[in-house]
Amino acid sequence: MKIIFIWGEKMESVIHKIRFARGKMGPAERKIADYIIENPQNIISDSISELANKCNCGNATVVRFARRLNFDGYQALKIEIAKEFNSVSSIGNEITPEDSCYTIFKKRTNDILVALNNTESVLDESQIDKVANVIMNSKRIVVFGLGNSAAIAQDAAHKFLRLGFNAQACCDNHMQAIIASHLDRHCVALGISHSGASKDIIQALRLSKIGNAVTVCITNYGKSPIVDVCDYSLFTKANETQHSILAMSSRIAQLTILDSIYTYIVINTNKQSLQEIYKTEFALQEKKY
Repeated sequence: MKIIFIWGEKMESVIHKIRFARGKMGPAERKIADYIIENPQNIISDSISELANKCNCGNATVVRFARRLNFDGYQALKIEIAKEFNSVSSIGNEITPEDSCYTIFKKRTNDILVALNNTESVLDESQIDKVANVIMNSKRIVVFGLGNSAAIAQDAAHKFLRLGFNAQACCDNHMQAIIASHLDRHCVALGISHSGASKDIIQALRLSKIGNAVTVCITNYGKSPIVDVCDYSLFTKANETQHSILAMSSRIAQLTILDSIYTYIVINTNKQSLQEIYKTEFALQEKKY
């Protein structure tokens, strides 16, 4: 009997937990409970701010709701609901175990093309132009990223370094806070966060603003906490978040935005950027056969 009880508890549905706990919740938390019970798959693509807005409550209430259900936070709740719909393991609704690796490649390519087209529809032309010019005229660029976004941050810093910029990627949350506290109005702090709800990235950007650094984020389209602490917001739009927590296609969209900024800087700094690129290539010659 004990084994059956433990197994049943482990497999207990999140929706079942919500129904069971609803009677002990306050009015604001009940609104969240009712919304999730009626629209469980919708929250997989909702940021914490979007869910809070739909339920007429604050972000803190959403976090409190998730913790009432014994989750560390909203993201953990989303992941568990996604698992119940076989979202994380299946990667995409159209991908099946019978697909060959090449077939999956073709389907992933299509997902990426869709994400790029969707990103084009939400990317603000004036915002990306302003960001490119701010970066081009800055004395220091720091790119913050954690988890999946760390690789994007490193790629961005690598690109700017090749142009001779004082650029660095910071992918440690303690170092992010330390570095951010020393930035000033001549610096750009760029935060990469697909969810737009990473506490550490948001804190680093908030600290950067104290010294009047220009703050920029690249995040998925929608209302999220990171937008509130940024001077400029560049949006991607990847529908994969409706069935995948991994945000794979959005990373390509993020890289494409950064590639565009890099290229803009190259063609708008006359011969200076080309000279810096030449210096970089010359320095790397000894590294190649």
